[in-house]
Amino acid sequence: MAKTIAIEALLPRILARVEKPGRYVGGEYNSVRKRWEDTPTRVALAFPDIYDLGMSNLGIMLLYEQINQQPDMLAERVFSPWLDMEAQLREHRLPLYSLESKRPIADFDLLGISLPYEQLYTNTLNLLDLAQLPIRAAMRDERHPLVIAGGHACFNPEPMAEFIDAFVIGEGEEIIVEVARLLAELRGQPRASQLAALARVQGLYIPSFYEVAYREEGTIAAITSIHPNAPARVLKRIVPILPKPFSRFLVPNIDTVHNRAPIEIMRGCTRGCRFCHAGMVTRPVRERPVPEVMQAIAEIVESTGFEEIGLLSLSSSDYCYVHELAEAVQAEYAGTGLSLSLPSLRIESASIELLEKLGDTRRSGFTFAPEAATEKMRDIINKYVPDEQVIQTARDVYERGWRTIKFYFMIGHPEEDLADVEAIILLCQRVLAEGRRVLGNKATLNVGVSTFIPKPHTPFQWVPQDDPAQVEAKLDLLKRKLRGPGMHLRWNDNESTELEGFLSRGDRRLGPVIERAWRAGGKFDAWQDQHQHDLWLNAMAAEGLTPHFYNHRTREADEIFPWDHIDVAIHKKFLRQDYEMSIQRETRVDCRDQCFACGILPKYAAVRAQTAAPAWECPPVTPIAERRKQRHAARSGEREPNVTLLG
Repeated sequence: MAKTIAIEALLPRILARVEKPGRYVGGEYNSVRKRWEDTPTRVALAFPDIYDLGMSNLGIMLLYEQINQQPDMLAERVFSPWLDMEAQLREHRLPLYSLESKRPIADFDLLGISLPYEQLYTNTLNLLDLAQLPIRAAMRDERHPLVIAGGHACFNPEPMAEFIDAFVIGEGEEIIVEVARLLAELRGQPRASQLAALARVQGLYIPSFYEVAYREEGTIAAITSIHPNAPARVLKRIVPILPKPFSRFLVPNIDTVHNRAPIEIMRGCTRGCRFCHAGMVTRPVRERPVPEVMQAIAEIVESTGFEEIGLLSLSSSDYCYVHELAEAVQAEYAGTGLSLSLPSLRIESASIELLEKLGDTRRSGFTFAPEAATEKMRDIINKYVPDEQVIQTARDVYERGWRTIKFYFMIGHPEEDLADVEAIILLCQRVLAEGRRVLGNKATLNVGVSTFIPKPHTPFQWVPQDDPAQVEAKLDLLKRKLRGPGMHLRWNDNESTELEGFLSRGDRRLGPVIERAWRAGGKFDAWQDQHQHDLWLNAMAAEGLTPHFYNHRTREADEIFPWDHIDVAIHKKFLRQDYEMSIQRETRVDCRDQCFACGILPKYAAVRAQTAAPAWECPPVTPIAERRKQRHAARSGEREPNVTLLG
């Protein structure tokens, strides 16, 4: 209590010295403040980056609601302070605190950290240190909050194994409440006893209960469970039926990176793009019914005042009922100024009809992700879209009044050469020419280019990352030719790509590297102007490691990966076969049209049997599959993809 009083007493003076005090005061409209004394189980939810980013994170909001719905629990938020606020906290020796009650994070029972991407690792250590908690799990005991982490980066938890007590593998809406309730029952027991009980929870990985042995050349010899409660492989947790959409969004105190209210209309993907980590680890597909989405939109408009709704999924236009939803939104909100955004539309499924249905909402840009621009590369990555279809879709968008199209491409795919990169340039020039023909100088094309990183649990987990010198040559070509009026290019720098590469495919030996980089001053590594790459290279060298070992070598077919004991319910045999298919330029159709026995359905058979009407069933024919077949039939002469079944 004394520290809480000190925080509240000093805050007015401290906040007068920082750039954006609205980040640190809480009190947002729709935020939840429960009486601390009357609520026995207290959870701090942390996003280890600044408020401006964390407040746009839907995952944090979902967990915030799930916990606060429990009468005996409270959830409060904490974000990483920016450099000026950190300096003030350290100068006054104040601990990092929650926004709702201004309580020190160390006073909570549970600290849940969201790790959607690897560049947050040093920020995580910094957050623990600012909370005045030991950064290493082995140094914390039952007097400290249990530190758990979840998010897409945790599908390879090993680089952070020394710092986190338990990782949530998979989806967190249900497991966060289960863990908090179990922890309340175990209050006062030794930390070892708490972890032993938590290890029985499906989807929870306790890294201290596993040992890793290495071969002389540095690869992994074995990953072994050393505790009777710890399974040999930790199966990911899924939510069979998506819970009611979150609608009581907190209205931020300042502008955030996404000034809109997101609704997740679909979870999972069936396309099978070989580079896509999210598409593999979020299977199976589950969709929300249109009435549920419409109700959420109405509640958001009523309770927040947001004027833009983002309909989120890995591919919004693959949502089976996207046309029905667009019609319902248009009928209800036409002329009101409500803007509906569909991020990451697929070019082959963004029909003219859908664009027409969106026509009465405020017209912003459309985002598409071709990823590659030659038939060879599209076959290799299993994302075939003919150039003419790209051009026709762009023409349809521009002709209906949208001025901006954004394209996402990747460079550095396996087997890529400069001719494949040149094709990106030619395609973008053709698209902008279509826009200029229709809209004149008002047409713009924004091109985002990232460098491919082979991710865990994907068919490309065996391949090396592209050589940095080759990546630079490809980027130089794009920078020279993707320029001029109406053309805007953004790209990832090589150093950031190298960092993400070895952190995403790293093993436990990277734990000391992360700590060294942080102690040397590393943080905010996702920010290009803050990332200090030399700190990482020095830390790697000090630990006898190199980026080359993790990024630029081909893995043997039978190599044990650091994440092989993390079970995302997709067979490694399936992923290997898909990789071998890519070498032969063979493709798979959408698995809604044909099941390839990846492993998802049998592993969750028990869950399916308990669900009266599974929203995530994978039937052989769905509305979107029917529409796709009709479009294929209408385009006579288009080549059919090769199909190979997993034996």
